[in-house]
Amino acid sequence: MATERDLYAVLGVARDASDADIKRAFRKLAQQTHPDVNAEAGADVRFKEINEAYQVLSDPQRRQTYDMFGSAGLGGDGGGFGAGAGFGNFSDIFDAFFGGAQTGTRRGHPAAGVDLRYDLRITLEEAVRGTDKEIEFPVLGRCETCSGSGAKPGSQPVACDQCGGRGEIRTTRRTMLGQMVNVTACPKCHGEGKLITEPCETCHGDGRTERRKTLRVNIPAGIDEGHQIRLSNEGEVGPRGGAPGSLYVAVHVAAHPTLRREGTELAYDADVSIVQAALGTRISIPTIEGDEEIEIKAGTQPGTEIRLRGRGVPHLRRGGSRGDLHVFVNVVVPAKLSKRQRELLTDYASESGEAVSTAGAGIFDKVRDALG
Repeated sequence: MATERDLYAVLGVARDASDADIKRAFRKLAQQTHPDVNAEAGADVRFKEINEAYQVLSDPQRRQTYDMFGSAGLGGDGGGFGAGAGFGNFSDIFDAFFGGAQTGTRRGHPAAGVDLRYDLRITLEEAVRGTDKEIEFPVLGRCETCSGSGAKPGSQPVACDQCGGRGEIRTTRRTMLGQMVNVTACPKCHGEGKLITEPCETCHGDGRTERRKTLRVNIPAGIDEGHQIRLSNEGEVGPRGGAPGSLYVAVHVAAHPTLRREGTELAYDADVSIVQAALGTRISIPTIEGDEEIEIKAGTQPGTEIRLRGRGVPHLRRGGSRGDLHVFVNVVVPAKLSKRQRELLTDYASESGEAVSTAGAGIFDKVRDALG
């Protein structure tokens, strides 16, 4: 079986990388591996792999699906995983080589806000049943004094005198494809096309102030350790009216005191005595829904598995169907026996024709046995 590729590793970025970080990494790698500029063997394969990873991670919806379920969650819509993979937009190639010469890629607009991560801890019961959690976290929100513009109330930003309000500087250079126009962000206005001459006294021209934000997050039944839930537009807002980033809620499931989880399956080790295993009994075991009584049949052997179907963890993508609870029977052999218990077991061994050791008997018992 082929090992699943980590798309973040393909682009060399962290899992919490912002959209800008992902695009920046893609540009750099595309310039290095494009078959037109790299004649090394395997460069075309590497370029295709980078492109496929970018097609998934640059799309908010498909990235969220990949974060939660991996490549399997993408199904047939794998963002280039298969035939027909290619750039979703020719401007992606153009932008990778010429810094956005074709479209300007958001020049003249404020920068978007950064993505945030929140680590949420839940119990195994909450992971199985699903739950709603209220979370609170610090965030840079839109300044209420200037409504996020960064300008002092009553004043307005002015067009940048270096780029003429375009937010970009155009230069001409020669490339392998001929003479091309290179477009870069204006260094004076940082690509926004506007300058603030009278900054807001509350946010000092940034358009944002720090505050605490409260949200209710729906945790779906069946979520597992390490899954992330992406909440679009709930991250930090960008400076001076920039679009907000996303909030990633990373879920951590606490270990249960007695139940073990493996995907959608739960497991429990049930201890019974040798007598209970031989003669049969009923014991109480823990489940997500509470304690439940099960039957241990007479003659149950060590390691016997008793399966309770549908008592495990729901499948995230199968309409609520659940895995199973596996009960493994552990027959406990007593380390110490009373005199009467030893006599009974010895009689049983004699009746069964089994040879047993007398090493556990006391000295007086040995003398008594010797004297007959």
